[in-house]
Amino acid sequence: MSAAADPIRFVVVSGLSGAGKSTALKLLEDYGYEAVDNLPMALLRRLAAADDADSTDSQPRRAIAVGIDSRTRDFQPDQLIALLGELRQRDDLAVQLLYFDCEDEVLLKRFTATRRRHPLAGDRPIADGIAAERRLMLPLRAAADLVIDTSMAALPEFRQALAAQFALDAMPGLSIMVLSFSYKLGLPREADLVFDVRFLRNPHYDDALRPHTGDNPAVAAYVSADPGYADFFGRLRDMIDALLPRYAQEGKRYLTIAIGCTGGRHRSVVVAEALGKHLRETGQRVDIRHRDRDLTPV
Repeated sequence: MSAAADPIRFVVVSGLSGAGKSTALKLLEDYGYEAVDNLPMALLRRLAAADDADSTDSQPRRAIAVGIDSRTRDFQPDQLIALLGELRQRDDLAVQLLYFDCEDEVLLKRFTATRRRHPLAGDRPIADGIAAERRLMLPLRAAADLVIDTSMAALPEFRQALAAQFALDAMPGLSIMVLSFSYKLGLPREADLVFDVRFLRNPHYDDALRPHTGDNPAVAAYVSADPGYADFFGRLRDMIDALLPRYAQEGKRYLTIAIGCTGGRHRSVVVAEALGKHLRETGQRVDIRHRDRDLTPV
């Protein structure tokens, strides 16, 4: 491999059983990755080496996505973390650890609906298997470059989030997700920064505005007319602008900024849209997602 060649993307996909790893591997394969599921850990180093040896100038190397989780033979989270650290030292690889998480109740419903056996449950209830796996995978979740929580994600949103981060034509550097959410439905597990905008005046109490969401111009105007909005948003914008270069300097690839309000339909959507627009205008790569905008009843 020549020194000028770009490093190949080498994505290890892991997480909780039933949280979406298999779907992610299929999508990554559609994006052009060579996808390998349930690879024994002993073969991971060999797979990376084989990819380097098999490449030629006339046949560019393919990006690789590898599924490794609690089903994997001889699986040990600490060993996998150490092995990934070793692979990260190679200049020809861009190694990333993608982790899928999900709420216990949602996982239980998925296993019950499909009548699948949880890999760690054995003869015990599915809930016991979920709890055991969550404890086992905790170090891996903490070490992940990106955590995606699929508890409330529909397939189109799942596909959009994955494409924004891992499409092979995506630009390198820091990738930012601005996410609005409802406090009633819980904090986003994947959030790096969380901001509470429940102090802003609430369009929910205006009969004309209540049926609409924060991407409606009238709702946005109502929220932004709050006497405290301009000062708050200016401080938020300036703080994020100051933090982004430091995150990039430390090698952070993904940043999720979560904006929450009571119902996730109005104030959080307005602020998320405004922040996302500002970041795009400054040249940042930004994806805006409204987790609960269409889920919360009026």
